[in-house]
Amino acid sequence: MKNQTLGADISALDHKLETDVCEEDVRVAGEIAAPPATVADPVPPLATPPASAHRRPPMSDGIPLWKTFIAFLAPMLLSNILQSLSGTLNNVYVGQMIGVGALAAVSSFFPILFFFIAFTIGLGAGASVLIGQAWGARDIGKVKSVAGTTLTVGVAFGVLVAIFGGTFTGPMLKALGTPADILLEATLYARIMMLAGPGLFMFLLSTAMLRGVGDTVTPLYTLLISTVVGLLVTPALIRGWGGLPQLGVASGAVASVLSMLVAMVWLAFRLRKIKSPLAPDAEFVQKLRINLPILKTVLKVGVPTGVQMIVISLAEVALLSMVNSYGSNATAAYGAVNQVVAYVQFPAISIAITASILGAQAIGAGRSDKLGAIARTGLLMNLALTGVLVVLGYLFSRHLMGFFITSGPVIDLAQTLLHIMLWSSIIFGMASVLSGIMRASGSVLVPTAISILCIALVEVPVAWFMSHRIGINGIWIAYPAAFIAMLGLQTAYYRLVWKKKSIRRLV
Repeated sequence: MKNQTLGADISALDHKLETDVCEEDVRVAGEIAAPPATVADPVPPLATPPASAHRRPPMSDGIPLWKTFIAFLAPMLLSNILQSLSGTLNNVYVGQMIGVGALAAVSSFFPILFFFIAFTIGLGAGASVLIGQAWGARDIGKVKSVAGTTLTVGVAFGVLVAIFGGTFTGPMLKALGTPADILLEATLYARIMMLAGPGLFMFLLSTAMLRGVGDTVTPLYTLLISTVVGLLVTPALIRGWGGLPQLGVASGAVASVLSMLVAMVWLAFRLRKIKSPLAPDAEFVQKLRINLPILKTVLKVGVPTGVQMIVISLAEVALLSMVNSYGSNATAAYGAVNQVVAYVQFPAISIAITASILGAQAIGAGRSDKLGAIARTGLLMNLALTGVLVVLGYLFSRHLMGFFITSGPVIDLAQTLLHIMLWSSIIFGMASVLSGIMRASGSVLVPTAISILCIALVEVPVAWFMSHRIGINGIWIAYPAAFIAMLGLQTAYYRLVWKKKSIRRLV
């Protein structure tokens, strides 16, 4: 589902991808049959925590698993909601205080940024799984090595993006067909964001990797600081408050960079204060180099995530083009429905991420016997939490559509479309939980292939076929069709193949 601002889009992509390939998930591009001995050793017994390890493992036989889920899940859900609301408010700033042209200029840049972000999110998704396994084994040195390798590669990639993107921003936007009347402003905005690539990628990777050590509170605080700074600075730069220059459409980009820098500085102090294994201390700095065996495993786990993100994005473009053929009212209904569905799916995505991370930690701790219980708990929590939101969505569907649309006929259309597909969010969440558990072990290729095939060979064809048979309602039937196929295939692979496999640590 799509958010309508740059920040919200990045957040949605980040979490969706971590879900389907780790995340909110993710593991090795293939089975884990015979990985290199340097990065795949048989699961050892749980080691005695080193003195430097200030936290206990997140799972304990004395604590109900659902409580562990809630403790991990609640901050992540708040982060998702905060990110989405932040994006919505920034969208209001740009659209209301500058104009529709400025909003179009900002939006025109996202397709470019998306392809760069896909790699970074995949990198973070793979790293969070490896860090989760190392943290479960209480191997602090390995945690730092994975994080150091990932950050080094991420920042290096960010430098390349800054150089390449900063140089060829204009030609890239022209190639996308950016309208001439907004090309100048879009180029300025995009160039600033491209040059901020190293910091942006470090920010995304840091918050993703912290989940691997069971810390979802620090990313929440970091995002809160970034959001508050951005919401204060953006209008100040638009209006020129306090003697600040009026930067027009560039205000959003400059505010994003500034808020990110402030948040990263705070994050560094916070991690050192709580003695996090990912704190930027002298030992961690020594690990800021590329460890090739670790990098190879991170990429095996993460690259499929990036590929899946691209497929999802292309499928959404295809469906949107079908919706657009029915006119602007249909497009407005599409946007309103997706806004509501995005919030409904937040718990499903976050639960899948939680299951994946806890699964990785269990494997690292030599407790593979916990994986079945983690999967069951994730499925039940998805049924409960997502189910409640689905029921509320049906009960108050007209009121919800009224937040985004004022036209009665368009509200009727949006309400009908929401009724067709909202229930399938529960199915989507169940498929994501099973996929996340399997990817926690390194089995990434088949779960990812299932998701991609269901999107490409079920969702898009069903939308095309049904729309030609029953009209616009047929497009929304494609979502339940794809999710049901996804759950069926993921369940079959989980029960018939994956559960019979030998589980081995990746690091």
